Amino acid sequence: GRRGRGEAPTDAYKFTILALDRRTGKTAWQRTLREQVPHEGAHQDGSLAPASPTTDGEVLIAFLGSRGVYGLSMSGEVLWEKDLGQMRTRNSFGEGSSPVIFGDTVIVNLDHEGDSFIVALDKKTGKEKWRKDRNEVTSWSTPLILDEGERTHVVVSATDRVRSYCLKTGETLWECGGLGLNCIPAPVAADGTVYVMSGFRDDALLAIKYHGASGDLTGSGAVTWKLDRGTPYVPSPLLYGNTLYFLQKNTGILSNYEPKSGEPHFTQQRLEEITGVYASPVGASERVYVVGRNGATYVLRRGPEFKVLSVNTLDDEFSASPAIVGDELFLRGHKNLYCIAGK
Repeated sequence: GRRGRGEAPTDAYKFTILALDRRTGKTAWQRTLREQVPHEGAHQDGSLAPASPTTDGEVLIAFLGSRGVYGLSMSGEVLWEKDLGQMRTRNSFGEGSSPVIFGDTVIVNLDHEGDSFIVALDKKTGKEKWRKDRNEVTSWSTPLILDEGERTHVVVSATDRVRSYCLKTGETLWECGGLGLNCIPAPVAADGTVYVMSGFRDDALLAIKYHGASGDLTGSGAVTWKLDRGTPYVPSPLLYGNTLYFLQKNTGILSNYEPKSGEPHFTQQRLEEITGVYASPVGASERVYVVGRNGATYVLRRGPEFKVLSVNTLDDEFSASPAIVGDELFLRGHKNLYCIAGK
């Protein structure tokens, strides 16, 4: 469609979940959860099933947006399904927020051009625990759960403001303005501070002290530092030890900040062999991995200095974020799924 806008399909699509054997890549099982003609399209670089499935090892949660939420057993048996209604996304860019699990609760956020809301479901039955209306337009950010012991936060970034909800009741614990339109990056947090970002038109980074916070924190001392340049549009940031990495817009331009003070380690360092990025950076074993849409992956040494260990290229395109399990790195390409590991 024009400028990425998705035109409504006229054919029926199968919405399917796959489980693959990690050792061989062979299909362990496959389930078609819904087959229908979607009511609207998606961005030309996107998907009609963009949300990541999630699991706690007991229940597998698949969120298909306007096609509903599904709870499955680890062997692929459908335990329950919940229809949350049709979403109408901005410019038909498509849906995107993924579900999260904490304890016996599944959190799903639905910000769109209709009546936006956030909902908590029982992970075993799909029954609603609570639902809260949200005064928000379309956003694509995945919620972050922060457990303080005496209270558990559900933090959601969006255009109007970032909000924290009580996991048990849905009560708004605190909120803060300052992000921009088309909010996509997921929050990250450590040591009582949560970092939220947006980067479509209004570049913004807010470092917010959430321990004991309440009410409207906009302009308060709870915002320990902020930034108005070089922040990501699609990729989420990576918080790894005393390093906060993020990309500029959807480019291979990387910055690294000290998370507590907001002092830069390095800023706007260009990764020359990457032409564009949708995937979020990931880290493991003191390394940081940045995957480009053109198939190039930068491997950096984690730390305050910019040090490239290697640049590896596959004959594929990558939009999805890498997943790390043990000593294996999984890359989902447009053509193939790859497992990268030591011999």
